[in-house]
Amino acid sequence: MKRKMIRNKGIALLIVFTMAAASMTGCGNKDEAAKEEPATEIDFADLTGGGSDNSGSNEPAETPATEETPTEQVPAEEESREGMYRSELTNEWIDESLKNQRPIAVMVDNEKTALPHYGLTEADVVYEIMNSTANGRITRFMAIVKDWGKIEQFGSIRSTRPTNIMLAAEWNAVLCHDGGPFYIDDWIAKKYSANFSGGFARVNNGKSREFTEYICAGDLDKKFSGSKYTTEYNEYYKGQHYHFSNTEIDLSTVGAAIDCTEIELPFPHNSSRLQYNESTGTYDYYEYGSAHTDPQHGNAQLTFKNLLIQDTTFKQLDDNGYLIYNAIDSGRDAYYITNGKAMEVTWIKPAEDDITIYLNKQTGEQIELNTGKTYVALVPSDSWDKVVIK
Repeated sequence: MKRKMIRNKGIALLIVFTMAAASMTGCGNKDEAAKEEPATEIDFADLTGGGSDNSGSNEPAETPATEETPTEQVPAEEESREGMYRSELTNEWIDESLKNQRPIAVMVDNEKTALPHYGLTEADVVYEIMNSTANGRITRFMAIVKDWGKIEQFGSIRSTRPTNIMLAAEWNAVLCHDGGPFYIDDWIAKKYSANFSGGFARVNNGKSREFTEYICAGDLDKKFSGSKYTTEYNEYYKGQHYHFSNTEIDLSTVGAAIDCTEIELPFPHNSSRLQYNESTGTYDYYEYGSAHTDPQHGNAQLTFKNLLIQDTTFKQLDDNGYLIYNAIDSGRDAYYITNGKAMEVTWIKPAEDDITIYLNKQTGEQIELNTGKTYVALVPSDSWDKVVIK
């Protein structure tokens, strides 16, 4: 058992983590989802995080009020906007009617033939994850979208993996995909899991059928109305995922930081990289040697305020390159990148549907993010040393 002190704004938290035994994953389509054989199992080691009980106060005794010592300070008034609230995914101001609406998590094909991606700039959070050890470690996106009612065309859509089911559960999101291999069966059946598999719109784009499925306007309304799922957060919602700063973060003031105007990721198939754009204060995404643009929104480039790059171990399941990430782990390295700077952090995910927490490596405190969209890359541990920061 390992013990780690976690301090969040000076309050010691005791977090007891039990690692779940989980089955492995692989590639496929919805026809493969039949249970042809039992899912391979992986035993995750037990993990315990510890902290001290801070019930005793370390604050000095109160000074009696005098003319020179005011009894209290008036807190700064929190900003509010009529009919709006700060999104729990980005901290940006959005319509108040969305406050209890659960997001969707969309599996997006990242093969070059699938480009261009439609609607991806509407995502609040985008994960990039190695989908197979074969084919140059091709990646797949999982896009978290809060305001899915505005979608006109999003995708194209492909199959899912157990790793994505675990990550979608962190947001209480309904996973939108088209099938998957038999490895996903036990995961889809879990109580916290919610998913829509297949049956989305087909768009005649001149490509083969596997590249023609998209979420189009009205699809999700039909999916929800014909399902057992509520459009609102349910009992498995873990609360706000990231902690956001009330002011713009300069990483050089909160810990040891290095310059980061460009980061190259060790995904050989698409050579993904992100480059800092000083004019917007965000990181523009590139792959296959070109800027990633969205024809659904005037060819706007995909860009992010926050980058979270995780060192993550994985288990290969068979000779076809199918794998599952060990997404449940503790104390592994990561980077938090924003505003042209990178800071070393560590990450913890206690259980399948628990939120991944990022800690300042120097202080042990949970980090705060800047307001805006976030990109998360799960980098295979065997290529972590090939991450290039410039």
